Amino acid sequence: MTRAGNMLFVVAKQPAPGQTKTRLCPPLNGETAAQLYTCFLQDTLDLMRQVPGVRCAVAYLPEDAGGYFRSLAPDMELVPQQGASLGERLDHLLTASLTNGVERAVVIDSDSPTLPTAFVAAAFAMLDTADVVLGPCRDGGYYLVGMKTPHSRLLREVPMSTPNVLAETLALAAAMGVQTALLPAWYDVDTIAELSELRSELATAENGLAAHTRRFLRSLPWT
Repeated sequence: MTRAGNMLFVVAKQPAPGQTKTRLCPPLNGETAAQLYTCFLQDTLDLMRQVPGVRCAVAYLPEDAGGYFRSLAPDMELVPQQGASLGERLDHLLTASLTNGVERAVVIDSDSPTLPTAFVAAAFAMLDTADVVLGPCRDGGYYLVGMKTPHSRLLREVPMSTPNVLAETLALAAAMGVQTALLPAWYDVDTIAELSELRSELATAENGLAAHTRRFLRSLPWT
């Protein structure tokens, strides 16, 4: 059954050489890293389109990147991110949607081009019984967060981009009496080791998985 009240967001930034995926440089240069992230975006948008019964939206940065994302995702809603920190931006995004008619809101990152669609679909199902759903990253963070009512403290009071983000979020949720559910662990691609893992996964994956990223990685001279 389609649920119009299910909203799926991806948080994304407009690719820019020297500002995008800098932890992959070297071996990549700034231009190549930006092109790779463009492929990540395209593959993430493709997987979002496969999730049944959801409205899809891109929450973007910077503020003037609306035209870029309108061209990249003409079939999706566009929302500029608001807030100084990632936690503030996630909280604003989830709270604004959940207080304006959305029943379940899920946010994914744009650095996991092979994320299984089934994981994202399962997040919405988990919110039938849980207050918050999280998709653990192997680096200690999370690739997905979903809520059915706002819980600002979980996003604003836990420092982001540390190896303890998931653990601290779960501890705070328990202290608050917020029921959480966890998806299977996955990975985002921020480091050379994670890029190598992605290359290995795509080398043996079925046709069609992360097609843009797969083609681009094959075209690189160092692959």
